[in-house]
Amino acid sequence: MKYITSLFFVLALASGVSRAQSDSSPSVMQALMQAATSATLSDAQVVELSRASIKEMDAKNPVAAANDPYAVRLNKIVSRHQTIGGLPINYKVYKVADVNAFATADGSVRVFKGLMDIMTDDELLAIMGHEIGHVVNRDSRDAMKSSLNRSAIRNLFGSTSGAIGKLSRSQLGTAADYLLGAKFSRNQETEADDYSYDFLKKNGYNVMALATSFEKLAKQSGGGQGGKVAAIVSTHPDSASRAQRVRDRAKRDGLAR
Repeated sequence: MKYITSLFFVLALASGVSRAQSDSSPSVMQALMQAATSATLSDAQVVELSRASIKEMDAKNPVAAANDPYAVRLNKIVSRHQTIGGLPINYKVYKVADVNAFATADGSVRVFKGLMDIMTDDELLAIMGHEIGHVVNRDSRDAMKSSLNRSAIRNLFGSTSGAIGKLSRSQLGTAADYLLGAKFSRNQETEADDYSYDFLKKNGYNVMALATSFEKLAKQSGGGQGGKVAAIVSTHPDSASRAQRVRDRAKRDGLAR
């Protein structure tokens, strides 16, 4: 129901804008269109948008060739998991030093060289389980709807004059929008952690690899390399807490002492 509330909010705000201002300000119409789009966004549209986005990102980043040692290693790790629930998973490595990984709704999973450099094969598999969880849980669709709602409201405020308009167009407005997105994604991260744990357990892998991967991220974020790990930890729950949560669950399941 969140998108309906946001849509009504945007329409109510728009009713206070004069006809002349609406005609001369494309941001207002863009805001209304974004709000409406978020309310009607389908899974198929999200997949199509994700496919276009990942194509652009692949073009802008150095992608490891099929015979590159990083690509060979990743493909070996995920060899049993090329398809999940009937959806083909497309894995690629970005030869970038950042410690990061992400997934999109079309089944694309991208792993950064920096992440592979600090993780064991088991830990990388645990992280892949987490990213696949985002795909299975349709987090890309939910995140896209949330982003459209926030963007619509900011565009509407940004089209106005005065202090509110200046604030929404400023870096502070951008930071506020980002923080809203970070809060939204943190809720999804816990569900993806649970998916990864179940994925590892179901396939006979070591569930503790998920805990140790989080512990490495916690150590990296506190070790003076915050810039390199910011992408993977800034929108996520605390890595140390996530590791402890996995350890506690593994103890309850009799998989750890």
